[in-house]
Amino acid sequence: MNVFNTNISRLRLAGFLEGLSLIVLMGFAMPMKYFWGDPSFVRMIGSIHGALFVLFALQLFLTAEEKNWSYKDLPLKLMISCFIPFGTFYLDYKILKGMDEN
Repeated sequence: MNVFNTNISRLRLAGFLEGLSLIVLMGFAMPMKYFWGDPSFVRMIGSIHGALFVLFALQLFLTAEEKNWSYKDLPLKLMISCFIPFGTFYLDYKILKGMDEN
């Protein structure tokens, strides 16, 4: 059984990975750069985070098109959540989890 067979489940996975990469970037790579003077982690993790952000945005677009979501409401909230540490986890728990079970 494939657990990632719906756009919602793929969006949830992309949100989890994007949120996790943001936390690693802000909680590990940025302190390594500014406190210990080693910017190599920011370049590496920042690139990964950027790719995951694009993946999340693409999956959000595909899911919004499939579900006929209004872009003024849920997709906007989900996109904003990418810029807030733990934001994607919160919206996944509050909104997306219930949609995946339907």
